[in-house]
Amino acid sequence: MTKKKPLLLLGALCTMTLSLGACSGEDTKGGNRAPQVGYVVVKIEAVPLTTSLGGRTVAFETSEVRPQINGIVQRRLFAEGGLVRAGQPLFQIDSSIYRAAVDQASANLASARASAQAAEEKAKRFEPLAKIQAVAQQDYTDALAQARIARAAVTQNAAALETARINLRFTTLSAPITGRIGRALVTPGGLVSASQATPLAVIQQTDPIYVDMQQSSADLTRLRQALATGGVTQGSTSVRLKLEDGSDYAVPGTVQFSEVTVNEATGTVTLRARFPNPQGLLLPGMFVTALFEQAVNPTAILVPQAAVQRDFDGSAFVYLVGKDDKAARRKVVAERTVGANWVITDGLKPGEKVITQGVGNLKQGAPIKPVPANSPQRLGAPAGAAAGKGAEKGK
Repeated sequence: MTKKKPLLLLGALCTMTLSLGACSGEDTKGGNRAPQVGYVVVKIEAVPLTTSLGGRTVAFETSEVRPQINGIVQRRLFAEGGLVRAGQPLFQIDSSIYRAAVDQASANLASARASAQAAEEKAKRFEPLAKIQAVAQQDYTDALAQARIARAAVTQNAAALETARINLRFTTLSAPITGRIGRALVTPGGLVSASQATPLAVIQQTDPIYVDMQQSSADLTRLRQALATGGVTQGSTSVRLKLEDGSDYAVPGTVQFSEVTVNEATGTVTLRARFPNPQGLLLPGMFVTALFEQAVNPTAILVPQAAVQRDFDGSAFVYLVGKDDKAARRKVVAERTVGANWVITDGLKPGEKVITQGVGNLKQGAPIKPVPANSPQRLGAPAGAAAGKGAEKGK
């Protein structure tokens, strides 16, 4: 019995100091082992500079149906909200007064032609008589003048007849373009006039359709300067759309042009893109977001977003694999994201190793064990297994 007491006392001491490894017989240096971190090697890539701009859809063509004469609307000849073709009759205005005007102008023209014929015959009869001085020369001159006046009257009345016919034609209002027509803004029985401010209906062509985008003049100036200096190259004119519900519009469009003036109230420049709209999904006035590659940076450096951290002042920094496998803190300029990466414009050079995994507890100058990113890590034995082995040793 006296021999077992020293053994029990030794076991208790070992249990109390197990966390320090004093009695385990294991190497305690494992707790100070350098942490394993994953890194990527910095390289130069050509990165498109994607621009996101808000915009509004605008009809490709818009036509307001307006009367060119005064009168009472008799009939509406179209279905509201439907598709109308150019030249299709839309409204019928009472034509009785204009038909009477055509008849009157036609009669005036016939009278003028008869008068002109009589004046010309008289001038012809006076011509030989004037040569033999059977009539006064002045009478012949007056006869010629009357014949010319009569011919001018014929031309004048012919023009009046054509005007009357045009006004009669205006009693039927036709569609000037092909497109979707909205609701009728006047009903049968309503009085319309050529000087009224309200149109009778509005037609809009929506296939194709425009999208007008607003870009800051400062951003556009920076882009043009970068293109001029060769910092970036011209991007694609293809445009993608996101709709109001966040979904993507299936058909891409094309940038057509940008305005040559800046809106003084907003400081923006309007860019216009054209999109096919065969299904009529895009309606004029919708708010959309346009995404397009306005330029390409041929010397960009991409770094995974997990590697970039922010300081208290908002500046960005990363950790590099430094000399002697120690962490080196470096400030960088991260202007924008592309997918899952930050575009770094200053602070990194090709060939440097940026730590992307295990950056949570890193400090400047801390020893590290760098491995390529996403390399498999060596895991220690499970705690249960270690406890089992200790129990077996106790036995």
